[in-house]
Amino acid sequence: MTAFDRKLTERSALLAGYLSEFSVEVTSRDTPSVEAAKELLPAGTEVFVANLPKETADVLIRAARALRDAGLSPVPHIVARNIASLGDLESMVARLAGEAGVERALVLGGDRDHPAGTFDSALQLIRTGVFERNGIRRIAIASYPEGHPRIADQVLATALVEKLAAAADAGLDVMLVSQLAFDPDPIVALARGLRERGIDAPLRVGVAGPAERGKLIKFALRCGVGASLRVLRERSDVARSVMSGETPDELIAGVAAAARAEPELGLAGAHFFTFGDPASSIRWVDAIRTGARESQPA
Repeated sequence: MTAFDRKLTERSALLAGYLSEFSVEVTSRDTPSVEAAKELLPAGTEVFVANLPKETADVLIRAARALRDAGLSPVPHIVARNIASLGDLESMVARLAGEAGVERALVLGGDRDHPAGTFDSALQLIRTGVFERNGIRRIAIASYPEGHPRIADQVLATALVEKLAAAADAGLDVMLVSQLAFDPDPIVALARGLRERGIDAPLRVGVAGPAERGKLIKFALRCGVGASLRVLRERSDVARSVMSGETPDELIAGVAAAARAEPELGLAGAHFFTFGDPASSIRWVDAIRTGARESQPA
């Protein structure tokens, strides 16, 4: 084996090892995406289910139940600004747990300008006690490697501490899930900053699944992704997949290298934003894993 081949083999193994744990995201009304997840994902994989502002709880519950029936682990988005009342929140969470076997939820404030009711933050939802009352003991909370387009950094930092404290008081296990980035440096810096502040919740890294460059740039601008967008814009065409457009090889390789060098960073796998096409992300992960297996010496 040449030195070049050995380097490729090591890189494949690094990527595959980091991707031993991953999740994907779909929207609750996107039936083709739900079906693709059911067909292609290994049993037990977490599928985050986004619920858009005007969609009913029934739509979210139906999607979560379909995923659970297929042997997957649905993680519904519970969005404060989309919820009209405490009664609606209680009913929705009870049904998600009882009808769809939900064990973890992603708890978010939401970005809509005018809340549907009295809730406007994830912290308020955590403090209701609704999750533990309905047997959900694990939640996910968002984090932002490059900040939030509408919230100051210090406000974000304070809110995270408050949410973690409220979750601890409620006996909830917390995982952090980052907004996507296109450069590993902000993600690694976020993880280091969390650990320096004594925050030990695992961090799952938000990743843009394979997609065309224009779609990724549009989504990134809407989400407030900042400096790392330069990496995407400046990436050469050589780094692109002919079939899938932009792929996250370089990002995940950088994060995986940091995770191997500094396991104390708690970088816990990847979370794929799939842009309505989870099949591309799932097949890309499978190709990475298959390539790593096939490159190993007999």
